[in-house]
Amino acid sequence: MRRTILLLLSVALSVALLSAASSTTPREAQAITAKPNFVFILADDMRKDDLTYMPKTRALLGEQGMTFSNAYVSNALCCPSRATIMRGQYAHNTGVWDNVNDTDGGWQGYESNNGNNENDNVATSLHNAGYMTGLIGKYLNGYTNTTYRPPGWDKWFATFTFDYFNYDVNDNGTIRHFGTSDSAYLTDVLRRQTQSFIGASVAQNKPFFAYVTPIAPHTPAKPAPRDLHAFDGEKAPRLPSFNEKDVLDKPPWIQSLPILTSTQIAAIDKRHEKRVETLQALDLLVEGVANKLQSSGQLSNTYIVFTSDNGYHLGEHRIPQGKARQYEEDNHMPLLIRGPGITAGSSTDKLVLNTDYFPTFTDLAGMPTPSYVDGRSLQPVLKGTATDWRSAILLEAHQSNEGGETPTYSGILTSSGSKYIEFDGGVRELYDLGVDPYELTNKYNSATPPDALVTRLQALKSCAGLTCRQAEGGQ
Repeated sequence: MRRTILLLLSVALSVALLSAASSTTPREAQAITAKPNFVFILADDMRKDDLTYMPKTRALLGEQGMTFSNAYVSNALCCPSRATIMRGQYAHNTGVWDNVNDTDGGWQGYESNNGNNENDNVATSLHNAGYMTGLIGKYLNGYTNTTYRPPGWDKWFATFTFDYFNYDVNDNGTIRHFGTSDSAYLTDVLRRQTQSFIGASVAQNKPFFAYVTPIAPHTPAKPAPRDLHAFDGEKAPRLPSFNEKDVLDKPPWIQSLPILTSTQIAAIDKRHEKRVETLQALDLLVEGVANKLQSSGQLSNTYIVFTSDNGYHLGEHRIPQGKARQYEEDNHMPLLIRGPGITAGSSTDKLVLNTDYFPTFTDLAGMPTPSYVDGRSLQPVLKGTATDWRSAILLEAHQSNEGGETPTYSGILTSSGSKYIEFDGGVRELYDLGVDPYELTNKYNSATPPDALVTRLQALKSCAGLTCRQAEGGQ
């Protein structure tokens, strides 16, 4: 109880200090007329409902910015999702489908497609427009043990593994080792590196783009020493789909999953406990970034974006762990954005996708967006002027063994809540999320297929650039 009270007081004090309207400094007033800065914070394998355990982030970004209830990723797997963020494209256009280094996956796949994706992306675009750019944390799966630094980055502090202690980093072309001391805890190191990058950019009087990518709460989900017992005994969410009793309407690979045992459920709960404890340092990172922006006079001119690359299963539909599936636990994301012109405490139910971040940054920076980008700028949503918005997005993935076999699939999700999935081999799923948000009842009937969704899905599967936005609908 005492810990909870102290935490709430700490959060309240932080919000009061960072939202005080009367504290604008001369440096902040000058910054308002300059190009905006961007801090993009990307969690790893964080579920939408994990935000419950990040009070500082919710207070500083959600209560002082906009909360998105319908933010999604198209391909719910680390490397494809990150490639989409970098290029603003669906996986069928980035050419990155999985995490393994090959022609269509991992860092190697990212390099080899589109004449080398590394030569033209959100970082190179902002860098060429005069922005200081910094990657701080995880880059792409398969990027490891190298001094190579991709073009377009002024600061390069890239991690190689999923170790929270005892790891190596490519620090601007030099391999540095961090050990096992408390100060070497990865999320804390990334917080300090981000603050340093912000300070260096401000000192040079240049706008900046910080791409901050901690591995929290990815397995092995190791909390900072100070947080080791913060949530002892915490149980995983017990959604209606948890350990689903009747899965006869689900695909055969779900039907083959047995009811979870008490031992499996205990392991899921322990995994959840470690995950949310690991998120505490990430919550502190968000606060540290906001504090640095405030002390540097840049808070009022900076967009802070917080989201995740994909979600994670914790027993829903009998799936004990993993991702890359078509279900909401994997592709429905947390998203909070704070920044100039965004009404504090606002929210939106507009359908948003990870293709949208790149064009949003270029639009807000007053720059043209490359024609190859599939997504659209969120500026009208952020400013509250969006009227005719997209009404559908594409979900897609190649065969995956993440948490169990899932065949290649493509699907469509509409703003009205219809979710239709086609798997290789002929299996189909259809859900009405408006009345069935936990995807308990597959409504697909081969005798009466959803023809309008089938036709629209075909257009989305082969879209590129402008034709993607046309197939999604809206402006």
